[in-house]
Amino acid sequence: MYNRKLAKLLTHSYKILAVVLILLAGGLLFLPTYEKHEGIDPEALLANSISPERYISSDELAHKIISGDPSILVIDVRDSVRFESYSIPGAINIPLEDILDEENEGYLDQAAYEIVLCSDDNFYADQAWILCNRLGYKNLRVLQGGIQNWFNSVINPPKPDEKMPNSEHELYSFRKSASMFFGVAYEDEVKATPPPPKPSPKPKTVTPVKKKKKMPEGGC
Repeated sequence: MYNRKLAKLLTHSYKILAVVLILLAGGLLFLPTYEKHEGIDPEALLANSISPERYISSDELAHKIISGDPSILVIDVRDSVRFESYSIPGAINIPLEDILDEENEGYLDQAAYEIVLCSDDNFYADQAWILCNRLGYKNLRVLQGGIQNWFNSVINPPKPDEKMPNSEHELYSFRKSASMFFGVAYEDEVKATPPPPKPSPKPKTVTPVKKKKKMPEGGC
């Protein structure tokens, strides 16, 4: 009974999200068209919106951060209060309401990094993705399940039952190691002689890409 209710609730939530995405995509068509950004057409935007490739899992992101992948840039679109309370190591904060500010364009419209947008769940990160994608920005992904899923899988991974397949135990082993990398201490590990703690990644220093300004036409 609980599973049925949960499935029905999730289905209803995704339907609401789909309606919001369609409304946002339609509303963006009425944004002013700037000469420097024509954006993409609605058909391409819709195709990108329904593609599962725009999502990145918490496990994949954790692996990239731990391995020191220099191509990843995590952008947290929550407000500054929530960002300061907890954020993914190395993330920078660009609240959703400021996502289209000119000063943030150099972070979002560039080819040097793979941008991972995140929020508490998918909702605000999806909105940020649509806004940026409509303007033609590339290399944009969304953290699937948001920071809630990150915390419930990577930071606080559930221990599998002994009867579960080996793949689940291997995944738990990775997640447990990842959570220790990000600063979580386990009682059984503390009793043994623990290795020196690895420092968590510091916020990434990013130099925004400066856009060349067009010279005014006309005489001298």
